[in-house]
Amino acid sequence: MKKVKITYWTSTTLISLMMLMSASMYFTSPDVKAGFEHLGYPYYFRLELAIAKILGVLALLLPMIKGRFKEWAYFGFFVTFVSALIAHLTVGDPAAKWSGAVVAIVLLFISYFSYQKLETAKA
Repeated sequence: MKKVKITYWTSTTLISLMMLMSASMYFTSPDVKAGFEHLGYPYYFRLELAIAKILGVLALLLPMIKGRFKEWAYFGFFVTFVSALIAHLTVGDPAAKWSGAVVAIVLLFISYFSYQKLETAKA
């Protein structure tokens, strides 16, 4: 069970750091703004996504948030990562632009399935 806990906290921390860093960049980086324009997204979507990412990180990390709220955070991140992957592939971006989404999906699955193992062990 210790291995599962380490796997859960490592993958969840990495996902959370990635999301907080990207949310910060969504608010401040002109390059990220240009990237959203390149993908055809409206200006306000970048800000909505940044706020959603911060809320998702809180849902994953705060121990008092359990059950469905955590499940919805995982689902929201999954939709975000898959949407980013599709958007980059659709406009023909090189692998360097979309590979981060693939890495995030893998980390998210590791976090989610280790979370499920921990919750099952508690029951």
